[in-house]
This record gives sequence, structure tokens and C-alpha cells, in this order.
Amino acid sequence: MKKNIRNVAIIAHVDHGKTTLVDEMLKQSGVFRDNQVVQDRVMDSNDLERERGITILAKNTAVQYGDTKINIVDTPGHADFGGEVERILKMVNGVILLVDAAEGPMPQTRFVLQKALELGHKVIVVVNKIDRPDQRVHEVIDEVLELLLELDATDEQFESPTLFCSGRQGTASYSPEVQGTDLRPLFDTIVDYIPAPDVDDEAPLQMLVSSIDYNEYVGRIAIGRIERGTIKQNQDIVLCNWHDPDKKQKARAVSLYEFSGLSKVPETESSAGNIIALSGIGDVTIGDTICDPAVIEPLPFVKISEPTIEMTFSVNDSPFAGREGKYVTTRQIRDRLMRETLKDVSLRISEVPNSDSFNVAGRGEMHLSILIETMRREDYEFQVSPPRVLTKEIDGVLCEPVERVVLDVPESSVGTVIEKLSSRKGEFVKMDPQGSRTKIEFLVPSRGLFGYQSEFMTDTRGEGIMSSVFDNYSPWRGDLSRRNSGSLISFETGESVAYGLWNAQDRGALFIGPGVAVYAGMIVGVSPKSEDITVNVCRKKQLTNMRAAGSDEALRLVPPRQMSLEQCLEFLADDELLEVTPKNLRLRKSILDHSLRMKALKGNKNG
Repeated sequence: MKKNIRNVAIIAHVDHGKTTLVDEMLKQSGVFRDNQVVQDRVMDSNDLERERGITILAKNTAVQYGDTKINIVDTPGHADFGGEVERILKMVNGVILLVDAAEGPMPQTRFVLQKALELGHKVIVVVNKIDRPDQRVHEVIDEVLELLLELDATDEQFESPTLFCSGRQGTASYSPEVQGTDLRPLFDTIVDYIPAPDVDDEAPLQMLVSSIDYNEYVGRIAIGRIERGTIKQNQDIVLCNWHDPDKKQKARAVSLYEFSGLSKVPETESSAGNIIALSGIGDVTIGDTICDPAVIEPLPFVKISEPTIEMTFSVNDSPFAGREGKYVTTRQIRDRLMRETLKDVSLRISEVPNSDSFNVAGRGEMHLSILIETMRREDYEFQVSPPRVLTKEIDGVLCEPVERVVLDVPESSVGTVIEKLSSRKGEFVKMDPQGSRTKIEFLVPSRGLFGYQSEFMTDTRGEGIMSSVFDNYSPWRGDLSRRNSGSLISFETGESVAYGLWNAQDRGALFIGPGVAVYAGMIVGVSPKSEDITVNVCRKKQLTNMRAAGSDEALRLVPPRQMSLEQCLEFLADDELLEVTPKNLRLRKSILDHSLRMKALKGNKNG
């Protein structure tokens, strides 16, 4: 056994404080200088992660505690990035399960904990944010124990050590009544309870690639744990794969790195039990095994859960195509999407025959919206369809994905929320009042949640918390209307003017202000009625040589509604598309011409 190494992953639901706790672990282990200026959530290195306050990619770091090196993997908490968590669990020997002292275990907590228990990992339960005024530590501990029972934990896993932390203050203690002073109890528990890797340095080399990093200069970087043997810089190696027995590709380990703090440290040699990064291997992918050429034995890779939602990405064909983006062709979009599959194992991409489009399947709306936003920032221009669920046929019955949704809402909103989810084919599971708030659990078809987030925030006056995780496939629950409102559609191409907008705003809420370039078929607002309405926002006031009292009063325009990327995706109806460019998000009808659209609509009604 490697006595001086511990490999541990931190798993938790979104917003329970994983990244903040890792910050403090890095600070207290001496990774930073005393006078070094360190930004908050230092592990969230990606711009999107910092803006949204969520972790999207699993990241590796390492701290030295006494004589022991602790490799820590910070994982995403959002259910849509569950694929990231599933694959990195193969790299570690134990997990720290973080639970919010007020919210308790949430859907994603159940999902990631189940995966860790299935792999037989040891678990350290950490109740975080015990300094919250609404903390309910003792009830949360009971809820965690109930969850462990439900997930068939072994006796040893059921008796996991429990610690009480405040990630923000950097303190940990063995009892909720005792205020800790630092994170020493957490470090000690990791060293004492998480087993050291049980490995053989003398055996032939074997390493499973669990993660891929990408660098403009060196290309792909393979990250994983050495299962056995030793690897040296410039050593000849062979790539093989459990699912592809014919794959036996020779390569060379050009550069070798170990993790220390936030950096990768070049090494000339590394042995079993260490989590390392290797560059110089061209076609390495997640799930490959790196072996000694003399003994080629691939390791089995964890089966990643299937995607549940699909969208079609296609070349932009609007009248404004090619004006704002740098990469606009089918080839460029295809190359970018294929590059994404190298490091995101939950993504599935297939070409649509005889068209310039690709079906992109992922774990949820958030998963795909992050990909869209990332491509947009890289100067790509394209258009996307509304999300749709991926169905399966099980025993001759058509089944659809169902999500387990947990909602934390004020008492006054309970009735409205239950009514709305029931109308979306949701199945009520349980309700748990907690002071002035209520926790509700539902099983809702994935398509029933499309477009519900903004409605939910309105119904709860911005105070509700909603989270969901894929639960199972169950029989199709019948037709479900996507949206009750219609769209306001621009009648002609031109530039919006105040007079045209002033006339149009009586029909519904507008998305644009004056001076915006629009084209025929572009959606400029939402109508409260269920049918679409065509409006002319480019219409100018007719000039006459007559003066009338009151005709030249200032036109009062209602400020337009600003739509985020997620809100645009939620808004889309089945016959609409979203045009994505580096500068703008434009909602549009898939058939832009008004007369052709009317013909298609009549044809559908008659059909």
C-alpha cells in the first residue's frame, strides 16, 4: 500500500459549498503564500463557471498534509454534469459527501452517492454551512442516514464518520455543538479513514484515462490514476480500450505531470496510486487504458448514464447569416462538436442525413446551454432547435425520461406549484413542511419541465429553489402543450422604430427596443393569446402637412424584456428556432415567409 497518498473526491448537490471548502483546504495546507491575493472559488477557472457560480468541469488538485499527499477532485453539483462525476469516481478510493446544514440531501446528492456506494468507496459525511441561521443539523444527519439505508449502503458505509464544517470560515469539528478552529479534523479523518491505494509498483504499467484536458500547444492531456507499475518520461506505451478490443495503438509518454496545489508539476517518473497527467498521446480518449507494451490489458470503464434530451444544431440560414460569427460553415461546426465529445463523455453527436445539421444529445437543458454559450464565445454562429426528449421502447411500451424534482417553496406558493406540476403530468411523491417553507417532491416527465423554471420563479416571487435529477424511464404520459402563449412576429425586414413598437406593444410584451435590425419571420415579442400575431415594428409614422392637437406627443415605450440563453431555449415552440451569434440571440420561426408559414399551418390543421 502507498502509505503516503490519499485520493478523494468531493461530491455534493449544486450550491452546497464544495468549491469554497476546497479553497480553504488549499489555503490551510500552505499552497498559497501568506501575502498572496487569492480569488474566491479558485478552482472554478472557467469564465462561465465564475459567472454562474457553478462547477461545470471536474478538476484535480493536491495538498500536502504532514507526510501525506492528498489528491482532491472537485466535482460539479448540477445533475446535467453527472457524467463528469461518474467517470472521475474511478480515480479515487473514497469520497467526501457534502450536505448543506439547512437544505439536507437533495436529488443530486442521492445520484452521486449511489454511484460512489456501488464502487465500494468509503464515505466521509460533512455537514457544511453549520453557521447558517436556518441550520437544522440534527434533522439533516437523520436524513443522510435514511438516504444511506435507501441506497443499500454496507454496514461500514452506514457508520461513516460525520464532521461539521463551515467552508466559508474554514473550520471543522467532530460535534455540531463545538465550534472548530481550522480544518485539521477533516484532514485527519481523510488520512485515517480513506484507504491508501492498494497497488503494486513492480507489476507492468496500467493506467485508466478518466479525464481529458486540452492545450493549444501540446494537444490532448490524459488524466488518470496509475493502477499498477511505474511510468517514466519518454517511455513507450500502448493505448487499448475495454470496449474496442482491436484498439492497440503505440505511443510515447512525452511529458509527465503530477498535481500540486493548482499547478501541474513536471516529473520524470511516477508510480502506482498517483493521479497524473500525460501529454504527447495524439488520439487518447476517456476510457482508454495506457499499458506496458509487454502486457496489454485494458481496464473496464464505468458505464456512463445515457443522454435524455436532444437538440438539432444547424448552419445559420437567416437573412443575417454570416454577419457576426467567425466560424459559420458545416465543417467548422462539426469539428467543434466532435472536439467537445473528446472531453465530455455524456454528449452524443450524430449527423442528420442530407442536411447541414447535427443532433446533439445531452443530460439536460443546462448541459446543452453551456455548450451553446461556450461555442458562442468562441465566435461560432449557428442555430438550434427546441429541446426534445429521447424516448425508449421497453418491453414493447414507449417510455420517456422522468425526473425527480425537489422544490423548496414559501408556504403561500405551495398550492400554485402543485397545480402547475400536476398539469405538466407530474406525480406527487411527498411534502415536508419546514418552518415557513415547504419541501415538495414530484416525479415529472423531462418534457414537462421545459420552460417551467421562469414560471416557477414568478409563482414563488423569486424565493423558490428547484432541483431535479433523472430518475427512470416510465410509460409515455400523453400529449403535453409546450406553451400557452403565442409569438409576436416581425412582418418585414428593416430596423425597428419607436412608432412601430408603440403600436405593437398593445399586442404583448416586446423583446426588442428601437434601432434593432429585424427580418421577416423573426420573433420580436410574446403574445398572451395562444396564436401567433404578425406585427410591423419597422412602420414609420406617415408625415402630413396637417397639424392635429396631441398627434406629436412623446411615445411611451415599455422597456423590452431581456432574454437570457436559457429563457430563449425555454420559450421556443416546436416550429421555432434560436439563432445564436457571438453578439446576439434571435428567436425566429423555422419558416420565415408569412404566406408559406400560413400554408404549412393550414396543412397541419387539415392533416
